[in-house]
Amino acid sequence: MSRAAQAPLRIANASGFYGDRSSAMLEMLTGGELDVLTGDYLAELTMLILARDRSKNPEQGYAKTFLRQLEGSLGIALDKGVKIVANAGGLNPGGLAAAIRALAGTLGLDLAVAHVEGDDLIGSTGELGLGEPLAANAYLGAWGIAECLRSGADLVVTGRVTDASLVVGPAAAHYGWMRSDWDALAGAVVAGHLIECGPQATGGNYAFFRELPDLAAPLGFPIAEVYADGAAVITKHPGTGGAVTVDTVTAQLLYEIGGARYAGPDVTARFDTVQLDSDGPDRVRIAGVRGEPPPPTLKVGLNTLGGFRNEVTFVLTGLDIEAKADFVRAQLAQLDAALDTRWTLARTDHADAGAQEEAAALLRCVVRGDDPKALGRAFSGAAIELALSSYPGFHVTAPPGEASPYGVFNSAYIDRGRVPHVAVLPDGTRVPIAVEGETRVLEDVPEPALERFEGDGPTRSVPLGTVFGARSGDKGGAANVGVWARSDDAFGWLARRLDVPAFQRLLPETASLPVSRHVLPNLRAVNFVVDDLLGDGVAANVRHDPQAKAVGEWLRSRIVELPEALL
Repeated sequence: MSRAAQAPLRIANASGFYGDRSSAMLEMLTGGELDVLTGDYLAELTMLILARDRSKNPEQGYAKTFLRQLEGSLGIALDKGVKIVANAGGLNPGGLAAAIRALAGTLGLDLAVAHVEGDDLIGSTGELGLGEPLAANAYLGAWGIAECLRSGADLVVTGRVTDASLVVGPAAAHYGWMRSDWDALAGAVVAGHLIECGPQATGGNYAFFRELPDLAAPLGFPIAEVYADGAAVITKHPGTGGAVTVDTVTAQLLYEIGGARYAGPDVTARFDTVQLDSDGPDRVRIAGVRGEPPPPTLKVGLNTLGGFRNEVTFVLTGLDIEAKADFVRAQLAQLDAALDTRWTLARTDHADAGAQEEAAALLRCVVRGDDPKALGRAFSGAAIELALSSYPGFHVTAPPGEASPYGVFNSAYIDRGRVPHVAVLPDGTRVPIAVEGETRVLEDVPEPALERFEGDGPTRSVPLGTVFGARSGDKGGAANVGVWARSDDAFGWLARRLDVPAFQRLLPETASLPVSRHVLPNLRAVNFVVDDLLGDGVAANVRHDPQAKAVGEWLRSRIVELPEALL
């Protein structure tokens, strides 16, 4: 049977993070036909938040907003036969499953609820050599989800699984894929990666956002129509905001990735084989994805308490901005010497400004350490005491406050055989998911040979983003910056001219850091990975942009010499 004659499995997303649009679940269920509705609620920072919730109440540790979304949506999903799969279980998937059963009872619904567990390793960190974290969670794969769905579950909640597993699991269950169906699994991983962050595939965080048809319309959430061979079409419900184009999909494909091999617990997807083509309005076809056996280890996310932090932001207005900043630093030098302090001056001021805010720069002082008292009012109060004895125009953005705890994120890798993976079926039966199948140690893909580049010709000084798109994100302490071209000629320039030294010159903050470049000709893209830019992770670092979400836009704003032929 040809693919055109097949009915694909329609898998949608209704959440890209804990705190995403609360109405999205209902919108997706009522906006068109679906088979499966997924939700991604977990990120590295979210696991720390949920760990603190669980420390206060052992019955918590899951995404409570998911329950509130279900209140108005569960009956509709049942009536339409739409399965729901979400990782909202966090650190307590069994607790969330029980709460959902209670909710269904209150609503008078006959709902088969299953959950996946085993990722939470907090009780065995000592024997695994993982230290004493607040949370330790292995990234499980899709086979537990598939087992739950095959048992007849209407709704499956998980703890920490890879984001793409929320799509791979339903597809594997529906099509009866085997563990060695590497290409099909890899295709579903790509589809899962594309829809896991919700509207980022339909125009959110999109470099060329001004090309979207209606900026006032709420962006639609994405749908992956997955076929039996793992090929897919990314689309959205008719009439929703945003757009699904080769460019919006390319942007999301480059988000939070490393090299050409995208490793997961079930398969390693080769991102250098992904082929994207327009399939009509708001439809992009994904084909050609090749898969390889996964690595022999599983990633474990470790969240620990790093200490305490506090900050004060001084507003410096008008003339002598640098001198005013030096004045404050000198006045707080004694505290500065006693604490782990970082000062940053953001020159947001404009000369001869017509509005006071446009004349102001921001001097931010962040302190960190182990003593919450020394970092609390002892620090912030000392800063405020300068109000009548410091630079002219002294004021700050917030009153003095106490120190707050911050977390540190690290990752470890352990043999997959040491991690339990259990599907708990609707009737309570516990099914261990066997560790089986071929594995392969992950290796970098050599940079491909590039076609001859004929040279720039006449050039003009313009921002890089005049021609190129970019998307950036975080992975622990590293950041990635994916840059893509929209024509073959532009990619020729990009691949030849934007190498690591050029990247580091354009972004001086990266100059002393390890940077690697990965070329993806099939996407007309290059991806840079900057190690240590984010230090100990989003909760610990004190950058203005702690998740590196805007590094790509910073890069696009930098002036380069571009060939006039590309403009």
